[in-house]
Amino acid sequence: MKRCIVAMAFVTALLFTMAPARASEPGWWGHVFARGHDRIVVESTPIVHRPYRPLHFYGNTIRRSYYRGDPMPRPRDFLLGSGSLIFRR
Repeated sequence: MKRCIVAMAFVTALLFTMAPARASEPGWWGHVFARGHDRIVVESTPIVHRPYRPLHFYGNTIRRSYYRGDPMPRPRDFLLGSGSLIFRR
């Protein structure tokens, strides 16, 4: 009986921790303004495939809606956005 409970708890934990299979979201880019060659690359990339950028509310909202189905930012978005500015990823 104990083994059955442990096995069910393990399977339940796996189900709750697994993320749904989705396309990989782009990462964060540490620059607010794209200049030079970076600007050409960013403008030639479709908006849903561009990296997230701090203070780019429209583009980030479009990407969140596309990848997550929800345009609202999560707390981790604020952390990753501010971290990308500090560490220039």
